[in-house]
Amino acid sequence: MVLLFTTAISSAKEVERNASTVLNKEASYALIKRILPKFHDRFLIEFVEKENDKDVFELESKGQKIILRGNHGISVASALNHYLKNYAHCDISWNGNNLNLLNELPVVPVKVHQATPYQYRHYFNYCTFNYTAAWWDWERWEQEIDFMALNGINMPLAMTGQNALWHRVYKSMGFTDKDMDAFFSGPAYFMWFWAGNLDGWGGPLPQSWMKSHEGLQKKILARERELGMTPILPAFTGHVPPAFKDRFPEAKLQKTNWEGRFADTYILDPKDPMFQIIGRKFIEEQTKTFGTDHLYGADTFNEMYPPSNDASYLAESSNAVYKSMAAADPQAVWVMQGWTFWDKRDFWKPEQLKSYLNAVPTEKLIILDLWSEVQPIWDKTDAYYGKQWIWCMLHNFGGKINMFGHMDKISLEPAETLHNPKAGNMIGIGVVPEGIEQNPAIYSLMLDNVWRDKVIDADDWVKDYVHRRYGKKNEDVEKAWNILHYTVYNVDGGHESIVTGRPTFKKSTDWTDTETSYQLIDLIPAWDHLIKASGNFKNVDGFQYDLVDLSRQIMADYASILQQEIAVAYKNKNLKSFQLNSNRFLELIRDMDKLLATRKDFLLGKWLNDAKRWGTNDAERSLYEKNARNLITLWGDKDASLHEYANKQWSGLLTGFYLPRWQQFFKDVTTKMSRKQKFSQEAFDEKIKAWEWGWVNGRELYREEPQGDPVIVSKMMHQKYAGAIKEAGKKQ
Repeated sequence: MVLLFTTAISSAKEVERNASTVLNKEASYALIKRILPKFHDRFLIEFVEKENDKDVFELESKGQKIILRGNHGISVASALNHYLKNYAHCDISWNGNNLNLLNELPVVPVKVHQATPYQYRHYFNYCTFNYTAAWWDWERWEQEIDFMALNGINMPLAMTGQNALWHRVYKSMGFTDKDMDAFFSGPAYFMWFWAGNLDGWGGPLPQSWMKSHEGLQKKILARERELGMTPILPAFTGHVPPAFKDRFPEAKLQKTNWEGRFADTYILDPKDPMFQIIGRKFIEEQTKTFGTDHLYGADTFNEMYPPSNDASYLAESSNAVYKSMAAADPQAVWVMQGWTFWDKRDFWKPEQLKSYLNAVPTEKLIILDLWSEVQPIWDKTDAYYGKQWIWCMLHNFGGKINMFGHMDKISLEPAETLHNPKAGNMIGIGVVPEGIEQNPAIYSLMLDNVWRDKVIDADDWVKDYVHRRYGKKNEDVEKAWNILHYTVYNVDGGHESIVTGRPTFKKSTDWTDTETSYQLIDLIPAWDHLIKASGNFKNVDGFQYDLVDLSRQIMADYASILQQEIAVAYKNKNLKSFQLNSNRFLELIRDMDKLLATRKDFLLGKWLNDAKRWGTNDAERSLYEKNARNLITLWGDKDASLHEYANKQWSGLLTGFYLPRWQQFFKDVTTKMSRKQKFSQEAFDEKIKAWEWGWVNGRELYREEPQGDPVIVSKMMHQKYAGAIKEAGKKQ
């Protein structure tokens, strides 16, 4: 044990020397070559010292070269991104890039010098590793790490590959592969396994997955570290295998349950000696395998009530988690999500929260205020009673596809909070969505806060954004985005389309809230302007995405209007109107599918095939595909309460899953109306659950390559639906 501990600390020091303290020019040049393969030799990289212990970048022209200076690779990449956005009018995003550089690169007339006011710039939610990144390979991870560096991220959550470590730890304690099969979840459900919400769901996890993703994590960490990032690795929270009670009958275990959604799970009592043994074993094994940057993520009681509200118990719980880290790594710092303090706010009163937080040394704890832009906790807890904390934008839940976000808040609040005397020990900002690859404008705006300590003028920012995203200025796109700024991008929370909800006459369901804070008719002029501008930007990747996304949003919102017309027809027993509007609704779903098929961003086939590609045999491919299908539809079993929580408006899913559900609904209602009988929603729900579960277990194929021209098809949809929506708007 002593030898292992010495090896761990030695490895940790080696990582520290080679990460954020050194500018790795070779790594920075490689990043530039990946981003700009034709222009990489036009840039020179130089070192510049930190400023007030904060990261710095500089940018200037010298002769025919662009000089990028930074104290590490993140700063250099940020200098490159600043140049691309502000001088070359280029843009890099998840959903379309504009890198249309001319042979003569624009000159930087005056040297730029910027220092970030934030020690930490955090990235990723645990959920992101499932709702978006569950099936990512190294090529996709490489793109994301470059994206992080370009945007100044230095504190990414790094959760890939940890099952292999747990497997070795528990095997060394006498547990069997069968024990682990009942413990590890399938790949789409790791977040809730990590959090202790569930055991075994979606498994058993194949050994091939553990081996491949241990290797993938080594690549991820090596790249993040060579660019200067300090990744957050996991630590022990007390969650143990179901077989623990049999292997160690003397251990003191407590049952917890995730709001009745799955079977009970087990956590070790913080005072049980086994807690420290397991926690230390895991950190040692992890450090031996992956090294460390001394940052550890652990979230106890995620969306669950602790077994006791006794202040001393809560203090023992947090202290036990921290001690198990520090036993293996004396430099350990715990990075804790503050989500549970909001989610179970009826439990976490000042006495409970203070006891829980104060049991960890102040300099050894960082709290992520996870939903700062909507439901901040820092301003209700005296800035977490003096602890270090990070202002975070959560934004997206479940990786859903809908246009929303609050541009004005995001442009104001990070800087305003930074300068607020009541903000206490705020040391960073973060981006923590449950799912990414949507709403690129919102994330671009948020990340523009990284290198500034002053508020952003949102109106000016939007104009600059569309200039660089599309490559040139245009009056129509500016008008369109001004409308979007004050409609879809002027709201705290997103809404869904009734298309993705389980069929019903209700306007909204549990996880399908269709209420909008704007009138749909107000979006039509934005659509008009983008269609008018499309001739100038038809070959611009980002414009194509934005046009398709806006077309999708308008059609998705219109579906909710049609559905309510259907409901009225049923209530009035008007079979002719019911059938007419039902057919229009089904046609709309088919048209949405046709529209979304034109863009790689909206394809079910890509999601499913990426999952299957990890399989080494047909049984594994089948398991991964079921995980992929289930997460975005039912989420759990046939009777899951979370069905539609992670819904996606994707081509293939619309015609393969949502359309058949609505067809069956309309057929059953038509039959009842024709016979003058009452339709039973409860009977239909029970019937459709069986069909849904059959789809989850299905193997039919879906396309993963886009089909059709995004601009041409968007124009078709505009011509077909804009007038009808205007007429519907007059009636409202």
